[in-house]
Amino acid sequence: MPTETQPVDPKRQRSNRMVAGMCIAFVGGMVGMAYAAVPLYAMFCQITGYGGTTQRVEQYSDKILDRTITVRFDANTSGGLPWDFKPVARDVQIKIGETTQIHYEAKNTFDVPTQGRATFNVTPDLAGAYFNKVECFCFTDTTLKPGETLDMPVVFFVDPEIVNVPELKDIKTITLSYTFFPIEGEKPVAAAPKVDGETKIINSDGKAGG
Repeated sequence: MPTETQPVDPKRQRSNRMVAGMCIAFVGGMVGMAYAAVPLYAMFCQITGYGGTTQRVEQYSDKILDRTITVRFDANTSGGLPWDFKPVARDVQIKIGETTQIHYEAKNTFDVPTQGRATFNVTPDLAGAYFNKVECFCFTDTTLKPGETLDMPVVFFVDPEIVNVPELKDIKTITLSYTFFPIEGEKPVAAAPKVDGETKIINSDGKAGG
């Protein structure tokens, strides 16, 4: 005996369509938030100095204290990026508030062009809000030809307000660290041969500003 087909309730159909539409909108919103999370988090860190993120400024310091601090420089690569990346000088001793220029350098050791992008942080983390960079190479897509060496200047100063922070008033050393990652889709083959040649070292004694 054939089974009778029950009529579909129009209200239930509309309700099901609404639920499905809400689910699709929710998933789409979550995907959009995932893509937006990275730049929003980076913006939050740059504004607050959270996680040792340095501050980006447009002008030099107009106040220099008669107190010195040591700034150390660290360099790393990740994700198989075939670069020889390092600071020209491992540390400098400067006055708090003094605008200073130092240099990193990167060399592509592969026989094909490769691309990288740098992130950075400062330790101790709390000092990030008082480490002001006027010029740097972070978050910039950089392409190096086979065997090419690139000079990467960084201009910065330590905000004199750092001495008014109870947790940092006696600080003696700050470390600025950069890590270069390969740009997605540009990872080289691990077995590719290295390029012969010397790395050009650029002196880092020059100072900028006052």
